[in-house]
Amino acid sequence: MPSNVIVGLQWGDEGKGKITDLLAKNSDYVIRYQGGNNSGHSIHIKNRYFILHLVPSGVIYSGVKCIIGPGVVVDPKSFIKEIQNLESMGMNTSNVLLAKRAHITMPYHRLLDQYKEESLGKKSIGTTHKGIGPTYEDKIARIGIRVLDLLDLDIFYKKLKYNIDLKNQIFTKIFQKKTLSFKSIYEEYIEYAKTISDRIIDGVYEIHKAFHNKKKILFEGAQAMLLDINYGTYPYVTTSSTSTGGVCTGSGIPPHFLKNFIGISKAYCTRVGFGPFPTEIENEIGDVIRQKGNEYGATTKRPRRCGWLDLIALKYSCMINGINYLVITKLDVLSELKIIKVCVKYKYNNDIIQYFPADIIKNVKGVYIDFPGWKKDISSIHKYEDLPINCQKYIGFIENFLNLEIILISVGSERNQNIIKNKSLFLKIFN
Repeated sequence: MPSNVIVGLQWGDEGKGKITDLLAKNSDYVIRYQGGNNSGHSIHIKNRYFILHLVPSGVIYSGVKCIIGPGVVVDPKSFIKEIQNLESMGMNTSNVLLAKRAHITMPYHRLLDQYKEESLGKKSIGTTHKGIGPTYEDKIARIGIRVLDLLDLDIFYKKLKYNIDLKNQIFTKIFQKKTLSFKSIYEEYIEYAKTISDRIIDGVYEIHKAFHNKKKILFEGAQAMLLDINYGTYPYVTTSSTSTGGVCTGSGIPPHFLKNFIGISKAYCTRVGFGPFPTEIENEIGDVIRQKGNEYGATTKRPRRCGWLDLIALKYSCMINGINYLVITKLDVLSELKIIKVCVKYKYNNDIIQYFPADIIKNVKGVYIDFPGWKKDISSIHKYEDLPINCQKYIGFIENFLNLEIILISVGSERNQNIIKNKSLFLKIFN
């Protein structure tokens, strides 16, 4: 049975957690395929908020198997804490599993992340200091420690000893920092191994078995397309493949396993940290959107930069990801605005262009058309035809520009604050 993929189309924080939670209800598996604990997915159910960092968003449903795939980098300390928090809230986490091939984030990775950012000064990327980049660096350098290494203490000892000796040289000779203790880290991670060992599986075979048994599988990514290591706003990107292409490399599956590519976009744009942002609003309207949309990082609590919807960037993301269907989130946040701008072109080196340039880090500015706002609270609306006419025109313009159908519109953070725009199509895809 072909599977579904959920991918963010902007710079992250599009509400993928909420949408994954919604679609996981009719899934047998939810699989995370890349990233680490440097991102957060929020799920709001009545008066309860679940903030997930590593655990796939399907965990809310006890009958759904959640696999942290081979392409993810796992901080055991963070993972165990997240599991404990979920269990303290009454969640059953017995179906949360770790792929053997996933790489482990170590304390020296977090320190390297911090020290590198400090050394760059004003040229820093703006990472979360979670050690994600250095973990992937070790993976590519073929000196990384994988989850399966925690099951063999002799191998773990040798790999950790090599890495500690190497990193201590970097700490002292390049960054003029203190060395780390091999003994304390080894003992700490041995305890982690005892805690998580019963969750470790061969994720590749588990996923393939599920597919051949015609299970419904939902693949969930972290971050989003414009932070992709290959196709994002480099170098202000994350260190993994956030696109739908990353599903295959991060889960060990062939492309024909995948059918529906569901892109998630806010009704506007946000970005955390540094990097180009052609439609950024640098006035009080941006502040209104930030407050109304609660635009603060789920992981870092950093205020997000806010901007108008960028249809040039969105079209590029849909093209790279092969998006079949679109989900628009946080439409309700725009309800207070008299005028809503949409970027349909770029001003680039004194030219007007309609494509997303590879060197977007240069001076690129949005060119807009204006839409009248609807000035009405839409957070309790459940039928598309009940939306204000100006709101429907806004949605219709997005569909026409992208030549894609919007299947779902989120009008609030709560699980049930959604409008299914085409119910027959929605049921055909997800049931």
